[in-house]
Amino acid sequence: MKVTIISDTHTKHRYCENDLPGGDLFIHAGDFMSTGYSIREAYEFFNWFDAIKTYDTKVLIAGNHDRLMENDPEKMLGVLTGYKTIEYLQDEEMVLYFDGPNGDYPEDNIHIYGSPWQPEFYNWAFNLPRNGEELKAKWNAIPDNTDILITHGPAQTYLDTAGAPYKTPLLGCELLKERIELIKPKIHVCGHIHGGYGYRFNGHTHFFNASILNEQYNYANKPFTFEWNQLTNEITWP
Repeated sequence: MKVTIISDTHTKHRYCENDLPGGDLFIHAGDFMSTGYSIREAYEFFNWFDAIKTYDTKVLIAGNHDRLMENDPEKMLGVLTGYKTIEYLQDEEMVLYFDGPNGDYPEDNIHIYGSPWQPEFYNWAFNLPRNGEELKAKWNAIPDNTDILITHGPAQTYLDTAGAPYKTPLLGCELLKERIELIKPKIHVCGHIHGGYGYRFNGHTHFFNASILNEQYNYANKPFTFEWNQLTNEITWP
């Protein structure tokens, strides 16, 4: 299947329009807003994301800038019900079914799980104390059979170093790293640390930090698009 991944668009989502070739699955790993208080910003992003017709499935999670998604979840989930092509995940799983009409090949199905939480990072949304029991519980809720894991923040040591001028390493979550190394999802998608943009493979999990904006909030990083064989976990690049 052909997959495209982006994150951290911060109201600049239209900048990447020419770099979205279409395919089977389009993932946004959070931070589609700026300060997170403007309902207008949310509508503008939802309208844009919903209008993209070149992907079969589109999955969205929230990030630490998307305050409305935490502060008024009932209202925002109600808003999202009007967008039939957007699959919004907040500590939830969805399954893409490829097992035929009789369920003969369940190993072909793709289990996707999305969660917006991260260790405390200033006074933003979806923050929990680093290494605390609440955060551990969030990660323990990730199903063992997850194929594609989407979290807003990275796991520690995996694409979690801020770029210039900060150059701060190890901003990712230690507890998330432990959970990922235990359940071994095939793909982990994140953003949050803009300078951590990149790809890494550790032998069982493909890690993507898909932040399209750099530390100065300029469109500097292209969306990731690749072909993925969910059975062999092989990735090929265009």
